[in-house]
Amino acid sequence: MTHPTTDPGPGSGPGQVSTVSPEDHLGLRHFYENPAVPVASGTPRSRRQAQLLARALGPARSGVRPAIVLDVGCGDGTAAATAAEFLPGHRLIGVDWSQDALRRAMPRIPSPTPGDLTAIRGELTDGGLPFATGSADAVLFSEVVEHLVDPDAALDELHRVLRPGGHLMLSTPNLAAWYNRGLLLAGIQPVFSEVSLRHIHGRPGTQVVGHLRLYTARALRSFLNASGFEVLRIAGAPYHDVPRPLRPLDRAACHVPALSSILLAHARRRPRHPNNTRPAETNQQNRPTTRE
Repeated sequence: MTHPTTDPGPGSGPGQVSTVSPEDHLGLRHFYENPAVPVASGTPRSRRQAQLLARALGPARSGVRPAIVLDVGCGDGTAAATAAEFLPGHRLIGVDWSQDALRRAMPRIPSPTPGDLTAIRGELTDGGLPFATGSADAVLFSEVVEHLVDPDAALDELHRVLRPGGHLMLSTPNLAAWYNRGLLLAGIQPVFSEVSLRHIHGRPGTQVVGHLRLYTARALRSFLNASGFEVLRIAGAPYHDVPRPLRPLDRAACHVPALSSILLAHARRRPRHPNNTRPAETNQQNRPTTRE
């Protein structure tokens, strides 16, 4: 899990009015700033996602501008550091709203050019990410979307910062994972779902991480298509907290992504029809590439 970079409370994009009270807003802020809440995802998922992106971008070439890859919701930088192993020569920038997470991320994310900024504070709402429209070649969005109050506004903002044809690598827990199908039949709350920010109720596990919404492979594909992306592939990845005796079965389920623990979506930015342009796209044309 990584920290959501959008404000987890109001979720107010340009021209929108918050529908969440300040008390709820502050409660979620404090929840995600708690050091006990995990900010790193499992290594197998990070490696698989990085391999998919490396194949899409290709190697960095001499005399050609390296790709700019944003890890939006970078948390402590673990996933970005893993991705850097597969993307030598390309520039990775971690983005998060949590200052504590950024302090931990900065030394973990390498820079191909000395002095380049490797981690920056930013939010998906409240003015948007501090990057120019069309300035990113790829975005890593690793287990963030399930934490968001307004995922539509978040995908609008990712669409804005990506260049046409830019790559979105999104991962999220699978509501329809193989074990969740059996748990539901038995009347047990699915793994990954949470009904409280204080305790886990009605299902296995004890760790509360702040999941607000969950996706199946079918729902994720439909959501990305509706948000202006062409889904090229949905792959599967294992979940690091599956009990050890069940891990071979969890790895085998990755061959059928609809049954896997984690969904890995690879999508590309499509141009939007002018009638579907959001205010964030038209109001931020003159942003600098980064506010360094």
